Amino acid sequence: MKLIRFGEPGREEPGVQLEDGRRIDASGEFHDYDEGFFASGGLEALAEWVAQGCPGGPEVDPVMRLGPPVNRPSKIVCVGKNYLDHAKELGEGIPTEPALFLKATSAWSGPEDDVLKPHGATKLDYEVELAFVVGRTASHVDEEEALDFIAGYSTFCDFSERAFQKEMGGQWTKGKSSDSFAPMGPWLTTADEMDDPQMLRLWCKVNGELRQNGWTGDMLFSVRQLVSYISRFMTLLPGDVVATGTPAGCAMGMNPPRYLQAGDLVECGVEGLGGLSQRVVAPNGA
Repeated sequence: MKLIRFGEPGREEPGVQLEDGRRIDASGEFHDYDEGFFASGGLEALAEWVAQGCPGGPEVDPVMRLGPPVNRPSKIVCVGKNYLDHAKELGEGIPTEPALFLKATSAWSGPEDDVLKPHGATKLDYEVELAFVVGRTASHVDEEEALDFIAGYSTFCDFSERAFQKEMGGQWTKGKSSDSFAPMGPWLTTADEMDDPQMLRLWCKVNGELRQNGWTGDMLFSVRQLVSYISRFMTLLPGDVVATGTPAGCAMGMNPPRYLQAGDLVECGVEGLGGLSQRVVAPNGA
């Protein structure tokens, strides 16, 4: 099952994308795909509604904007340097435990929304990632049971302003959290349709040039390990998003670096989960 949200930013409605490509409005039955939805058995109810043929659900205009497939989560947890080739290209050592950081939820963005180059930005970067959405409250989860806590998977791009992240002191958050820096989508594929999250190709193109071409099997820490590890340090709530890291090929890892400029087109994809498309836009005066 593929969950979508459609409509203007901040006013999205829930829906589903069917196997034949049609998009169906589910707002007559469900309020939104948020913490309450996942915590109260919403996925099971939605699956039953879809199996019944989506009664009462009108078809969504295919040109309608898609928003991120879940409502803004309580937190976006990201994993740094989780692919060996990416860790090597950065030259900052190989992590012995997952390197965690948070992105501000105000960075939440849709799968084809513009990415806004922040004022004063000089080193805008991209990172394609597999993301998962937490399906039920997770605290101190055993690895063997970890996948049972996942509602579904999606494509994510971790945009960064490296000068803010690396050259201005403190933690990474300031370089990761600008508006539009967390696009996800185009849909959330439910976990029952994922055979193995460690068997997926993921890629990123900039202006048609393939920059990243990786495989989730190369993660230093698997999805199972990440659920268990993160839940030791914070409670993951239903609807929370975890971005699992990126393979080699980011702009900062190139010699010389090839950072994004206004007008560039960034396209990201994860096998079977759909793709993102972001145009870099510089606000007035930036």
